[in-house]
Amino acid sequence: MLSLLHIENIAVIEQADIQFGPGFNALTGETGAGKSIVIDAIGAVIGERTSRELIRTGAKSALVSAVFTDLPDLPWFAENGLGPDEEGNLLLQREIQPDGRNVCRLGGRPLTVSQLKELGSQLVNIHGQHDGQQLLDERCHLGYLDSFGGTEAALERYQIAYGAYTAVCREMAKLEMDEAEKSRRMDTLHYQIAELERAELKEGEEEPLLARRNLLRNAEKLIEAVEEASYALSGDDEREGAASLIAMAENALSPAARMSGAAGEALAKVSELRSAAEDAAELVRDLRDSLDFEPGELDEIEGRLDLLHRLKKKYGATVEEMLAYLDRCRKELDEIQYADDTLARLEKARGERLKKAREAAQALSDARHTAAEAMEKRIQSELAQLDMPKVRFAVEFRPKPGGEGLDETGMDEVQFLMSANVGEALKPIQKIASGGELARIMLALKNVLAENEAVTTLIFDEVDTGVSGRAAQKVAQKMADVAGRKQVLCVTHLPQIAAMADVHFSVEKGEKGGRTYTVVERLSRARRKEELARLSSGERITPAALESAEEALESAEEYKRARQTEQ
Repeated sequence: MLSLLHIENIAVIEQADIQFGPGFNALTGETGAGKSIVIDAIGAVIGERTSRELIRTGAKSALVSAVFTDLPDLPWFAENGLGPDEEGNLLLQREIQPDGRNVCRLGGRPLTVSQLKELGSQLVNIHGQHDGQQLLDERCHLGYLDSFGGTEAALERYQIAYGAYTAVCREMAKLEMDEAEKSRRMDTLHYQIAELERAELKEGEEEPLLARRNLLRNAEKLIEAVEEASYALSGDDEREGAASLIAMAENALSPAARMSGAAGEALAKVSELRSAAEDAAELVRDLRDSLDFEPGELDEIEGRLDLLHRLKKKYGATVEEMLAYLDRCRKELDEIQYADDTLARLEKARGERLKKAREAAQALSDARHTAAEAMEKRIQSELAQLDMPKVRFAVEFRPKPGGEGLDETGMDEVQFLMSANVGEALKPIQKIASGGELARIMLALKNVLAENEAVTTLIFDEVDTGVSGRAAQKVAQKMADVAGRKQVLCVTHLPQIAAMADVHFSVEKGEKGGRTYTVVERLSRARRKEELARLSSGERITPAALESAEEALESAEEYKRARQTEQ
């Protein structure tokens, strides 16, 4: 469960520490005081999408920290090699910076936002007012049913089979073209293949050509430099070169070496120098002899490089890419030329894979029908507890339109139907449900879905819109029932719901030093009476309103004691 929430510089909240308790936690306050900002902060620390606009004006960054305790052994921990500390506490942090960067940590170790979101989805479920709109959206109904029925394995098996079927369909579509289009494509392929084959491309040919061109462009300067070096080392008929002069020095020192040790050392150095000079002279001669350039060679290389340049503009950035393109063209041409044979083979495969996809789709549909029956009963039971015993709820199935009657979700289209009054026919839920009915149906649905989820904390952000009177009391009781199994956090304006809470927080906005700020206070019983009276009667709190608030608290405590006794 979420034990502690620390907020810094989030919108109007400069700093707040909120210590939540197990069971039912309620947050109340005037509209605009910052209640939903608390929920936004929780969303941020579990990886939900956020914005730098949340940063309080003038602050360098915003920070949210959350401590979770009493956690189950979640699969995410083993997959990522991270988890709670030795005392079982899990510390999550997210810092939001003005440049849009986010710094996320688990117990001080860095996380990516995607890792944080994946973990957060296993810790907390946030249900807001927009969920009612999702209930009205028929496209969401199938997802709700699959979530309730736990059909993930059957859906995955179907999607694998359907993916294999659509892959064959795509291959066939590539080959199924009219004769005029086929002729045009074959002409294009023949031209491209011929142009590339005439070029006689060779892997790795471009770099040696570039190096040879550079050599030929500088041939005159190179020959001149080598000739000068050869003359300096070897000399000519009229003048001795360096190698000959060093040899003369060696001959001169040779007799002296027998008379003086120093002369011997000098002789050794000169002998080494003479050998090096002769080796250098031989290398320069070999280089001079190798500088033999054919007339017109530079023009040939320039022409070859120009051809490669023109081909690269059309077929690839390198010779290797152009050769790969040539292979693809040859394969495509073969496919078109032998398309009839290939299509016959693919048609057979298509039929086999469609059969498997239909079988998997039927198995998935059977699982969904079973889940729908159970879901109808559970929703009916929940609605009866929410003071809607006459409402009928049903799941309607329709086949998918189209030739094959399949898509990536299966063979079913699903729509939720309801009848709000006795004797009225079942109709699409979006056509007849009022705001209060939607709120209760969504609460019933979320409660049913939560039974199969591992999350330990459920958050309801003003989902009681349109509910009042006796219906509000029933919603409050349902919240308390859910809180018997999971931690519940609820932002509400209804005194009936706030009275049922185990822990009650007041969110108030004020001004100090010319700045707006929000304070979150955990209320004592006396302060709870005042807050409930304010929710009921407004700012003018009368003795009668306080007395009514006390009765509401006592009634809530009596209900929870009775539930504990039953359990």
